Amino acid sequence: MSELKTRPTTASVSEFLALQPDQRRADCEAVLAMMEAATGEQAEMWGAAIVGFGRYAYSGSSKKVMEWPIVGFSPRKTDLTLYLMPGFEGRAELMARLGKHKTGKSCLYLKKLADVDAGVLRELIDCSVQGMEPQRVRR
Repeated sequence: MSELKTRPTTASVSEFLALQPDQRRADCEAVLAMMEAATGEQAEMWGAAIVGFGRYAYSGSSKKVMEWPIVGFSPRKTDLTLYLMPGFEGRAELMARLGKHKTGKSCLYLKKLADVDAGVLRELIDCSVQGMEPQRVRR
C-alpha cells in the first residue's frame, strides 16, 4: 500500500497565502484566524496547497494509522475549500443558516467568505474541532 501523499511540510503558510489573489488571500487569512482560535494550533502546510491545523489519527482501508489535520482549508481555483471533520451530519440547522455554499462529505466549498455568515462558520469550525477531540493527536 502506498504512503499518504498529503503530509505536513516545512513550507511557509504566509508565503503560500501571499501567492493568492487579493480577495482570496483576505478570505484565507480570516479562515486561518478562525481555525487557529478553534484549535489553539499554528497553521502548517500539508502538501503543496492545504493549510492544516492540529492533527487527528485515523486508520484507512490499509488499517495503517495515519494523521490528517483536524480542520484545514485550501484556496482552490474555483472555491475556497474548508476541510471540516467529521462532516456535516447533524448540522442541518447550522448549514441552513450558513449562506451560499456547497458540500462534499467533509468539504465545505465557498466562492467567497462574504457569501456566508461568519458567526455560523465559526460555529461549524468549533463543532468540527470538538467532534474530533477524541482522535486528536497532541504533540
